[in-house]
Amino acid sequence: MPTFLTPARRVGLPAALLVFAADQACKAWLIHGFDIAQSQPVVLGPFLNIVMAWNPGISYSLFTAESETGRLILLGVTLAATAFLAGWLWLARDRLTGFGLGLLVGGALGNACDRFAYGRVADFFQLHIGAFSPFGVFNLADTAIVAGVGLLLYKALFPGPPQAAWRV
Repeated sequence: MPTFLTPARRVGLPAALLVFAADQACKAWLIHGFDIAQSQPVVLGPFLNIVMAWNPGISYSLFTAESETGRLILLGVTLAATAFLAGWLWLARDRLTGFGLGLLVGGALGNACDRFAYGRVADFFQLHIGAFSPFGVFNLADTAIVAGVGLLLYKALFPGPPQAAWRV
């Protein structure tokens, strides 16, 4: 096995690729195959709908970018954050950290791809209780990002026994 494939990279890189591919495939099918914009809402259960929502900003439409310059700035910030996370993944030593970072990188790249292609991010999944929707509308990339942050928080709060610096 090549030495550049550390345990963290062995799980993080496939996770990033899988999240990115699944997110983009889901978005392509819902937008172009299923034509969700014309078919919405699709009720999947008492708490879950599939709808079409375009997010011109970041989480909960914060920092909305309506101009081309604003969109390019958001894309640049996303790519810079993704590069930072990919660098962290490259340096990570354990599988859990690698997996969490892989989820973050794949999700960030999925949303960056939308921002590049459409100028905004496509969101579809709406969890709700009656008319109350506490999480807004989100996509697979967002779900992976939240899961990745959760894993990194878990690792920070419960680091386990110290590891020797020279072990990979």
